[in-house]
Amino acid sequence: MNPVTPVHRVSRALRSALLLTALLATAACGGNSEAASGGSASRVTLTIGDQAKNLQTLFNASGALKGTSYAVKRAEFEGAAPLFQAVQAGAADTSYAADLPTLQALSGGVPVKVVGALRNDGTHTGIVVREDSSVRSVEDLKGRKVVVSSAKGSVAEYLLAHVLRQAGLSYDDVRVQYLLPTDAQAAFTSGKIDAWATFGVYKAVAEQQGGRLLVNGADGRVSGYGFIGASEEALADPGRKAAVADYLRRLDAALAWSREHPDDYAEAIQRTNGASAEVAKALVSQANSKLLPVSSEVVRAVQDVGDTMHGIGVLTPDPTLADHVDTSLVKE
Repeated sequence: MNPVTPVHRVSRALRSALLLTALLATAACGGNSEAASGGSASRVTLTIGDQAKNLQTLFNASGALKGTSYAVKRAEFEGAAPLFQAVQAGAADTSYAADLPTLQALSGGVPVKVVGALRNDGTHTGIVVREDSSVRSVEDLKGRKVVVSSAKGSVAEYLLAHVLRQAGLSYDDVRVQYLLPTDAQAAFTSGKIDAWATFGVYKAVAEQQGGRLLVNGADGRVSGYGFIGASEEALADPGRKAAVADYLRRLDAALAWSREHPDDYAEAIQRTNGASAEVAKALVSQANSKLLPVSSEVVRAVQDVGDTMHGIGVLTPDPTLADHVDTSLVKE
């Protein structure tokens, strides 16, 4: 199992490899509806970046991407770090990630603009330990190894840093190892990992397979914000920008469908991800609620996250989020 490095400038060889990987992972869909306003999306292909089939499941279940005038391809990744590497390599037009991974990508020079915000209650993120672990509180993590998924600068790492500080500990009081979620999940299930900071379906499955939740991201332990991003290259092209605008409207409609049809959404998660009914219902309860504009309030909250992680040496340099926002596509 190899640790994942943060997003930095992608080498030519990696760029080619990521492009091939993303193309192999994509599946075309779409139709013949009217293009988004502000430019023609006809004869355009939009490659949507996704993590752990989250968006794929939502769109397939809701049908919200049917009838586009542009072709849609999906670039699927385990976590945010490889997704943003694909954006940097030109192998994905959009991103889908929590606040800190987005800041980490901006810190590494990924040419992406934040175009929409998502919000949840933070319970999708958590630190899980084995049921028989002697770790009963955050204070007990002192001196322990904690695995963080999926890479340096993940939302799970912010949760770890924040709760350590709340417990009067420093980040240096634990030994951090970075692992992709699937590698970490296999190690956790086999008992090789004692404490795992993770998110989403991986957290839900870990709890179901012998894990005990130590703490989650509720009550302000994480900001709860995530972002949809678009590559600067895509936004500079009128046709692709129009497609991104239409995609965002459809995403908002898909999220509305998920709120109105929680049972159907849970069944779709079961089919797509092979999750149990219990895990699927947990994921639905923790899902993003709706698409929001990237307001000044959102920017301030997420900038606080960046400043905190910069202070412990995880985010260097600390990007100014306001400089990387395009508010023209999602309005109140």
